[in-house]
Amino acid sequence: MNIQKMLKQAQQMQEKITKMQEELEQREVEGAAGGGMVKVTLNGKGNMLRLAVDESLVNRDEKDMLEDLIIAAHNDAKKKVEDMFSEEMAGVAGSMGLPPGMKMPF
Repeated sequence: MNIQKMLKQAQQMQEKITKMQEELEQREVEGAAGGGMVKVTLNGKGNMLRLAVDESLVNRDEKDMLEDLIIAAHNDAKKKVEDMFSEEMAGVAGSMGLPPGMKMPF
């Protein structure tokens, strides 16, 4: 394989990764905890967009539990964002003919 072809493929891959990252940023993922009583919505970059808390949880005596559920909902949504990113990266790698399991970006 000549060096120009490799450089061209690397440039194409970088362009696909940049486009994919822009597209992922527009997506939203929701995480939930407490049977859906606490919901967190993140964008594809992992930034929190919304937080929804069931009214029944708004009680001073339940403050610690509410805080734990918010953390759990956020972590659930963050994991979904990471999974979504991994799936998209695998698709980019596959479209470039790279072997499965190859970590990207390099």
